[in-house]
Parts: sequence; structure tokens; C-alpha cells
Amino acid sequence: MKWFKALNKIQIPGSGTIKTVNVNGKQLCIINDEENLTATQSHCPHAGGHFSGGWCKNGHLICPIHRFEYSLSTGRGAGGQGDYINIYPTDFREDGLYVGFEESWWSKLWG
Repeated sequence: MKWFKALNKIQIPGSGTIKTVNVNGKQLCIINDEENLTATQSHCPHAGGHFSGGWCKNGHLICPIHRFEYSLSTGRGAGGQGDYINIYPTDFREDGLYVGFEESWWSKLWG
């Protein structure tokens, strides 16, 4: 796992808000759901809605386009949706929030 700094402490979104960031060449959404910080992909897999316009409800991220919802702990869509979103590990450190990315076999060989 490789860790990349996403935000300084002062940049952490307030509770109930979503912030778009670019980390290691990927656009992500950092979601603060009741002080639990989660990093997800930035677009809904259903219709491409940008999650920054969405909201959180009962531990789920809601897409602003068609109200599809995704678990912030597993990434799974609600029953019947048949889709999921990518959830990235986060680590809150002394100097800010870090997001982890799995290393591929390719990057391990060629760095």
C-alpha cells in the first residue's frame, strides 16, 4: 500500500460535507460523515453524477442525479442496484489526511 497526503488538517471537510481532491493523479471525494472520513471515487457508476453534489444519510453516500446510494463502509450499492463504488483507505495523521492505494505488480517492478 502506498500512502499519499490528500489534505492538511485545516482542509478537512466539516461534518456532513464532501470535498473533491486530486490524489496521486485520481480525482476523489473526501466525505466527512459524522466525523468518519472516507475517500471514494468521485463519480457515480450509474449515470456519472459527481458525488460532490450529493449527501450522506445513515452511513450511505447519495448520488445527486438519481438518488442511488452507496455504503461508505463497503462501497456496495443499495439492494437491486448491482453496482459499487471504490472506497480507499484513509489515515488521519499529525499533519493531515492520507489516502492509500494498492500497488500493482507493475508498479512494484518498475516503480
